[in-house]
Amino acid sequence: MKAVVQRVANARVEVAGDVIGKIDRGLLVYLGVADGDSERDISWMADKVRGLRIFEDDQGKMNRDVGESGGSVLIISQFTLLGDCKKGRRPSFAGAMAPEPAERLYETFVSAVRDKGVPVATGRFRADMKVHSLNDGPVTMVIDSRE
Repeated sequence: MKAVVQRVANARVEVAGDVIGKIDRGLLVYLGVADGDSERDISWMADKVRGLRIFEDDQGKMNRDVGESGGSVLIISQFTLLGDCKKGRRPSFAGAMAPEPAERLYETFVSAVRDKGVPVATGRFRADMKVHSLNDGPVTMVIDSRE
């Protein structure tokens, strides 16, 4: 399971011109589900995302997590994070999980983050989404549950 996590001042996702998810201050999480990912990857990734101490405390140091900062999380499915660009110019997505089981794991991940006590908004799995965000910092982390 791979995630790109961005600290944002705000973010929203649109499908067919309609806003289907939005947050103010918080985390924008792009999540890719890989072949072989399991409940263990979900649990580890949800703990990592919820616990990332990338929000400033009163002294201006990155020492607070999204919950402590009063933020929310917007989670967007993105299989292209599993793209392998080692050969040629066209990425291979052979490492991405098939859509049906990937959607189940994505939804389980969303629930796991919600269960950790932070508000969560989402995109729509397999939809053509337009994501708008104002990166804060910028602060961007790449996380892989297999590393």
